[in-house]
Amino acid sequence: MSEHILSNKQGRVGVITLNRPEVLNAWHSEMRQQLIAALETFSHDESLGAIVLTGAGDRAFSAGQDLNETRSFDSDRAVTWVGEWETLYDTLRSSPKPIIAALNGVAAGSAFQVALLCDFRIAHAGVRMGQPEINSGIASTTGPWIMREHLGLARTIDLTLSGRLMNADESHALGLINRLVAEEQVLAEALALGEELADKPPVAMRLDRQRFKEITEPGFRDCLEAGVRIQSEAYASGEPARMMEQFLKRRSA
Repeated sequence: MSEHILSNKQGRVGVITLNRPEVLNAWHSEMRQQLIAALETFSHDESLGAIVLTGAGDRAFSAGQDLNETRSFDSDRAVTWVGEWETLYDTLRSSPKPIIAALNGVAAGSAFQVALLCDFRIAHAGVRMGQPEINSGIASTTGPWIMREHLGLARTIDLTLSGRLMNADESHALGLINRLVAEEQVLAEALALGEELADKPPVAMRLDRQRFKEITEPGFRDCLEAGVRIQSEAYASGEPARMMEQFLKRRSA
């Protein structure tokens, strides 16, 4: 099995690396399953007090969904796909340990959502973030829920319908990036923060994260229910497949 996810321990911090740099760390089903397994392993490792999530290479944290997978989906597969994301997002939300995103490059679409589900985001000036799913024919369901929790409705509408990517300065000003550092310092800063958080009382840390999950759970469940309905309708229309095919042709031209 290909190692789409790499993991190692550095002190009391577990580091998970998205490892498909040749496609900007875009993920497919197998990669998501490997990510879930790595998160669960570190979440249950009592020698660790924090988790850092980053991407391989210097171009992308992750470009989000691998469109070569989703362009062939029918409505039934799209519903299953929503369930796969539910499992990943539940795993992120349920960890007793704080999770830090070390953003080494672009975080787009579902990768933007994963970054926002982390507790902290460390980035450099060249990072771009956003929700460009509409540009490839994907209707957004989990994205608007996560963005609204952070940004409110007006900015959520802007980012969802325009599909634009924000630069690091805008993301930092909005509070989506917690710390901006030099590019070569992103991982080191994330590890230092991880060690700082690992020194906090673990029961209080677990209960605080649990409470954040409880506060946001109704909206999370609502967006998943909507996702089943919306993605089923979208993929039944054939529009996502057409738009993804056009997008991939433009990218390879």
